[in-house]
Amino acid sequence: MKSPRTCPPQDWVPLLVPDMPSPQALLPWLERMHAARHYSNFGPLVKELESAFAERFQMPVGQVTTVTNATLGLELVLQALDLPPGSRVLVPAFTFVATATAVLRAGHVPVLADVDAHSWMLTPDIARAACAVARVDAVLPVATFGMPHHMPAWQQFEHDTGLPVVIDAAAAYGSQWLAGAEGTLVFSLHTTKSLPAGEGGLIVSTRPGLAARVRELSNFGINLDPAADVPLGALAGVGTNAKMSEYHAAIGLISLQKWEQSSQCRRALRADLMQDFAQASPGPLVWQQQGHGGELMAPTLLCARLPSEAARAALEKACHRGRIMTRRWYQPLLTNMGVLRHCCTPLDTPNAQALAATLLGLPFFLGITHEQRQRVCTTLEHALAKFA
Repeated sequence: MKSPRTCPPQDWVPLLVPDMPSPQALLPWLERMHAARHYSNFGPLVKELESAFAERFQMPVGQVTTVTNATLGLELVLQALDLPPGSRVLVPAFTFVATATAVLRAGHVPVLADVDAHSWMLTPDIARAACAVARVDAVLPVATFGMPHHMPAWQQFEHDTGLPVVIDAAAAYGSQWLAGAEGTLVFSLHTTKSLPAGEGGLIVSTRPGLAARVRELSNFGINLDPAADVPLGALAGVGTNAKMSEYHAAIGLISLQKWEQSSQCRRALRADLMQDFAQASPGPLVWQQQGHGGELMAPTLLCARLPSEAARAALEKACHRGRIMTRRWYQPLLTNMGVLRHCCTPLDTPNAQALAATLLGLPFFLGITHEQRQRVCTTLEHALAKFA
């Protein structure tokens, strides 16, 4: 999920507002960076951030690496898996475009699958059904809107099928864990995510050597391991420049310090807004339901499913009149994007199509005022009255 327009015209209710550290909070970290004269290339702040992540995931630091953003993280993970060129990678049709473009840029073919009607995610059962009707060489499920996957189930899927699974957990930091299972997770540290570093990505993987391989590829593919067969400084593979800077690591470290408090506030706000909006709406609003992966611990947005496509259109129009920002998340579907049609393999996606016709993102951000909440509630009440 990329950042929408987060600075609306005056008096509009924003859709999202980034929760970034203040310049005053950042200054001591910038002074540390400047004193070290180390600004990129796996500097001390990047290493400190990676060590903190490794501690939280209870993993060796060698199984964790940062990158400049999650999209390149997905691309490099797919490259590190050494899949044959043109491999077919199963992805949900209901996701942000980066999931598919990472597959294409890694030289593979996205196979677009349906999602569960309740959790809005590609599940192991859906993946098994897809494998029965189409060739699949790897699976790239998405933690939709940050909702976590049940990793033991995906580990069992890998064991049963032999297919590698990589979780696009872009919006799921703090919610998606390995839970004692094996697996590979790719998180975003974008400014709109629950752990913002301004921009950045995080790869966590139990697959032997994968994180180290991604780290190498993020540095052009240059070998920095004295024990490797390739000489130091020589190319071990064709990579790119995807290293996290010390600037972004500094922001990530500050965000990590306040993550628990921020996540509690986000959970409480989501519960309050869901209750307020549901009570204000004359017709039913349907919210994303958690699967077997556990609770959404740090929500970053709020999407409601409306009773019909007409109801969504009416609410959108009313919100625009009331100066309230909304967003049709993940639309059009990947299957409906002209640029992707010639290079993807679509499967039947009835649940994803239904979501695409009725889902609407509503304002959700820390610091939303009582007046802004009331404005959304009043708009819901008036716009949906005839759909009750």
